[in-house]
Amino acid sequence: MKRIYFFVLPFLIIALNACSQSPTKQGSSEDTSVYPEAKPNSYWKKILTPDAYEILVNKGTETPYKNPYWDNHSKGIYVSAATGKPIFSSDTKFDSGTGWPSFYAPIDPKAIRIVSDHSDGMVRDEVVEASTGLHLGHVFDDGPPPTGKRYCMDSYAFKFIPAK
Repeated sequence: MKRIYFFVLPFLIIALNACSQSPTKQGSSEDTSVYPEAKPNSYWKKILTPDAYEILVNKGTETPYKNPYWDNHSKGIYVSAATGKPIFSSDTKFDSGTGWPSFYAPIDPKAIRIVSDHSDGMVRDEVVEASTGLHLGHVFDDGPPPTGKRYCMDSYAFKFIPAK
């Protein structure tokens, strides 16, 4: 019997240790193997406003019709609130009637990445910043021509730079 314990005990210790590991952050906004400019959440907490942190890092959703850019009709560009990289232009913004800023195309498709989102009991296409993996919003196939896409974005993920 002691011989069995001698062999079983190490395997039991390894199994318990493996189960106590923190969950992997692979594919998250902290994963530098997927997102080259990913940073720890503690870094983003220091540089983002609480609203931007909730959207970008925690993948929150702001209240429709009660956010800064849903009704913005000024000319300019929308840059990431985290990195300052241009993501959308007012030239592709349209009124989707949803209460969130909506666009039919990004400035540069390489600036974003589409990932599968299985949260809240739904399956959606999440839009993240390609360099950081930070959440920007979701994309749907019910937008206007020429793309037929509706990039439904969260205002707090952006800063608006007016055209000169």
